[in-house]
Amino acid sequence: MSMILFACVVRVRDGLPLSASTDFYHTQDFLECRRRLKTLALRLAQYPGRGSAEGRDFNIHFSSSRDVACMAICHRQCPAAMAFCFLETLWWEFTASYDTTCIGLASRPYAFLEFDGIIQKVKWHFNYVSSTQMESSLERIQEELKFQPPVVLSLEDTDVANGVVNGHPRVTLEPAPNFRMEPVTALGVLSLILNIMCAALNLIRGIHLAEHSLQVAHEEIGNILAFLIPFVACIFQCYLYLFYSPARTTKVVLMLLFICLGNVYLHGLRNLWQILFHIGVAFLSSYQILTRQLQEKQADCGV
Repeated sequence: MSMILFACVVRVRDGLPLSASTDFYHTQDFLECRRRLKTLALRLAQYPGRGSAEGRDFNIHFSSSRDVACMAICHRQCPAAMAFCFLETLWWEFTASYDTTCIGLASRPYAFLEFDGIIQKVKWHFNYVSSTQMESSLERIQEELKFQPPVVLSLEDTDVANGVVNGHPRVTLEPAPNFRMEPVTALGVLSLILNIMCAALNLIRGIHLAEHSLQVAHEEIGNILAFLIPFVACIFQCYLYLFYSPARTTKVVLMLLFICLGNVYLHGLRNLWQILFHIGVAFLSSYQILTRQLQEKQADCGV
């Protein structure tokens, strides 16, 4: 009898499913367990690296590291060491096949569906190969579980919908939701590169001026600040483009204002073309920030 029935790989920060094994089981209890696995995937960031959700006939096991988690539905009789050994093997196979950049930029469910074949192969190996052939790996996992036991949940604990747990309003504080932005565009990458270049120029000039000002006059302090404040503003513009932030428009306007005022103040230390270049990059970055919107929530997809 197969002990491991279903497995999937998800992204920890938002629960996005990246790949999953083919589902051959259609009993009501199993389908309910699948539904609870999807709910649990959305909350993995709240739990330690290993955990189990126990049910009447099936258990859900998960193992996560960095931004990748592997999850499995197993028969209740399946030893925990075997389940976590399977998940660890699956994690190594996935992270060896895809780098963190590809994983981080994935924007649709099951973007790595071709990994399904490897999941099926590893699942078959653990279901049908004698445990004596995996004895050393199982012993190591057993020792790890003895010293660092996985968090144990009940399947009912995973049932969260519309802010309600088990029919009761949530009263515990949860981390702020993760907002997924639209994919980065080529023009957006160009604006980032130019912004980093402007930030580096401002930092180098500001530090150079400070090092050569042992007896700092008031006007030199102003020049140093006129270099360093736009440096900070350029870095913050990069952050605003890459990550969602509340009151984004207000922050963009403030950063643009700091950069423009700083460069106007530096008239004399910079020629007109240099000033126009820095201000032009600031406007381009501001435009890219304001036009990069939150990505619409995608429909829940099955395998």
